[in-house]
Amino acid sequence: MHSQVLELDERFGNEYAGKYVFQEISWAKRSRIIQKHTKYHPISGNVLSSDFIAIQAETIWASLKEQPADKPITLEKLLAEENGVPIGLGELFSQIVNRLNSVSLEETNFLSEPSEDKNQTKPSQTSASAKSSDGPQISSQDSQQKPSSNSPLSSTS
Repeated sequence: MHSQVLELDERFGNEYAGKYVFQEISWAKRSRIIQKHTKYHPISGNVLSSDFIAIQAETIWASLKEQPADKPITLEKLLAEENGVPIGLGELFSQIVNRLNSVSLEETNFLSEPSEDKNQTKPSQTSASAKSSDGPQISSQDSQQKPSSNSPLSSTS
């Protein structure tokens, strides 16, 4: 399994300076972390919500194999909204861990938003050319939307 060493200076504070070693985690471990912090619809199985912060924090924690002797990083500190790790440090840890564990930008985006917020299905290439057998056909020029009078684009204020 791959690993990465990070030697931190004092840019995030004296308490965080030192050597950190991150190691790739297994697929099973990553999957269990995601499952633990994701709520699924009981019937459809669609993702209802996903706690991306908790997933990322636990992934960092699982990947962190060595840190300075004063142990400045804990899971609680990674999860803390008050007195947690500095933003820049958390982002740096996230980048290292995501790269080590091959987490793509697409997966990161998927995990950070509930599936209800956007349609995950892509329209068919042929759906635009499907014709209805009942009712008049409308050409694409005739069906273009015009801004309504209450649209922010057409306001005159």
